[in-house]
Amino acid sequence: MKKVKLGSSDLQVSEVCLGSMTWGEQNTEAEGHQQIDYALDQGINFIDTAEMYSVPPSKETYGATEAIIGNWITANKSKRQDIVLASKIAGSGVNWVRGGAPITGASVKEAIEDSLLRLKTDYMDLYQLHWPNRMTAHFSKHWPGRVDPHKTDANKEREGMLDILQALDVAMKEGKIRNIGLSDDTPWGISEYLHLAEKHDLPKMVSIQNEFSLLHLKDWPYLIETCVFNDVAYLPWSPIAGGALSGKYANGAKPEGCRWTMQQRNGIFRDTSLSHQAVAAYQEVANANNLTLVQLSLAWVYQLTGVTSTIIGATSMDQLKEDIDAYEIALSDDILQQVGGVIKQFPQPF
Repeated sequence: MKKVKLGSSDLQVSEVCLGSMTWGEQNTEAEGHQQIDYALDQGINFIDTAEMYSVPPSKETYGATEAIIGNWITANKSKRQDIVLASKIAGSGVNWVRGGAPITGASVKEAIEDSLLRLKTDYMDLYQLHWPNRMTAHFSKHWPGRVDPHKTDANKEREGMLDILQALDVAMKEGKIRNIGLSDDTPWGISEYLHLAEKHDLPKMVSIQNEFSLLHLKDWPYLIETCVFNDVAYLPWSPIAGGALSGKYANGAKPEGCRWTMQQRNGIFRDTSLSHQAVAAYQEVANANNLTLVQLSLAWVYQLTGVTSTIIGATSMDQLKEDIDAYEIALSDDILQQVGGVIKQFPQPF
């Protein structure tokens, strides 16, 4: 599998990243370890986690996924240098994580120490802010009227960003983290962090991971342009829209144990009439070209210009194999035109 530069960092990462958020809830530790071993055998060297995982998040499973990865690292110490390990500090609103408080310089220091203990490693290759302190148009808040930027004190926000960036700088100098990135942020957020880094001689954000799929295209082209021009790696998460683009929820189906049957922190916001219509239309394109819906959906994201590495996740080995195998599929211009036709019909179905 091809390796690419992670933004302005010196890291080389696989173009597919192994997501881990189901480990500890929908997957056992043994299954998580099996996924890591298989992914490494396929040439994947990039693993993403977060202190908040597993998902759906709960007080009982907080930190469970990092602990599962930490146990794998303990059992495979010689392979630690072969993986690019990324984790994230949770933002505000999760009561069992530091009382639901926003991210600050002090909480960055605390969270890094705790993650390193769970991960049983001396350093993280990439450390990310899971979501901003301010309200942003993520998790189905992208529709007009959902977020009012006038309610954010931009100067106060910048002060908080600087405090966070200074704490991240200290952790980097201590060798506890090697690079820093964003998650669930916006072009303004990227630009402000880059400006603060340049102004105060602080580390630069090298990546951002946002939700992106055929059902959720709001980052194209404006945020992706911001990333390309500023050498910030773009890392799509949920490239099959929380499982919707597998087709398993077609015709109102809710298979036992699947994510849409579980309580979600932000609700099951992808479950809309338009989403189901869009999925059915993409299924027709897949069928007409002898592809599965997963193959079509992932191959489209994998080959989209501006995408650095796509974060995949699976609850079974069969799913993981299909996700990784889709990397080898090149969609023809004709198929891309067919996909584009569906996009124009359903540009933002949820």
